[in-house]
Amino acid sequence: MTQSKPITLIGAPPSPYTRKMISILRYRRIPYSIVWGDPGAVLLGMGIAKPKVALLPTFVLPDKRGEMQAVCDSTPIIRRLETEHNGRSVIPDDPAMAFIDYLLEDFADEWGTKYMFHYRWHPEADADNAGTLLPLFQKVNLPEQTFAQFKPFITERQVGRLHVVGSNEVTAPVIDASYLRFLSAMEAHLAEQPYLMGHRPGASDFSIYGQLTQLVGFDPTPRSITHRVSPRTVAYTGLMEDQTGLEPAAEDWNTIETAPDSLQAILNEVGHVYAPALLANARAMEAGEKTWETEIDGSRWTQQTFNYQGKCLQRINAEYQALTAADRARVDIILEGTGCEQIIL
Repeated sequence: MTQSKPITLIGAPPSPYTRKMISILRYRRIPYSIVWGDPGAVLLGMGIAKPKVALLPTFVLPDKRGEMQAVCDSTPIIRRLETEHNGRSVIPDDPAMAFIDYLLEDFADEWGTKYMFHYRWHPEADADNAGTLLPLFQKVNLPEQTFAQFKPFITERQVGRLHVVGSNEVTAPVIDASYLRFLSAMEAHLAEQPYLMGHRPGASDFSIYGQLTQLVGFDPTPRSITHRVSPRTVAYTGLMEDQTGLEPAAEDWNTIETAPDSLQAILNEVGHVYAPALLANARAMEAGEKTWETEIDGSRWTQQTFNYQGKCLQRINAEYQALTAADRARVDIILEGTGCEQIIL
């Protein structure tokens, strides 16, 4: 099934998830129309109910009755697009490799955003940059007087929300060290092949690209770090913006057996920092606690408990359990020793 009309989505250029989904739509050659703006205001004008949490991007898609509704959450939307549009899939053919792709997509969406939000609002120069530009992305011809009011309001509000992703003076060195290791692993991997999943991009490539659009293209501190540590990642970010010209073939995918060792190095970072965060969040949810605390990379990490991260852990395990016993065994081999094996419950 292919929709005849372009898909409408509402987003913003400084949103990594908006950039992730636009890049996928381009690559898959799915017609789309992007509305830059606030989902609540845009949906009101369209006469469509706003979702409980209006996230960027918000897609406008038909429900089972054919009525248009607002839909968020990029991961399930990607899977929906796979069923509704043929060709140029971003899900690897090898089920075991598809699980690794899913795990890395989740890591980028949920831990990669810690890199992004931390660097955007923790360093003073970056916060000043974001406070200046974000209001203008909402309205480039914003009157000067209004702009002068918006900048301090947005900056103070977002800096005050750093605790949401766990960023503070104690955890800042942990986030910095994790980003450096991630970049080093990416530099080594991209020296082997052009994408995470082989010679064609998987969903995880688009997810990581989305975060990198901000880390490389918007925020000064991580841009400088990335250029210094991993020039291949800088180039990868630019190339991933538009992959419409790539003609992928089935043999372009890695399998578990053909994936280079450099992929395991990226998984090492997932297991080192994201796995303990997922587990601590799950324990807090089970105990009904509003915050959780654990040790990550040798440092104390305290953060608000989120139901969504609990769902992430459940979904990862559901994807794993959906594999055949033989494919689970193949996944176990590549996860062994990375730390990721501890989230398979």
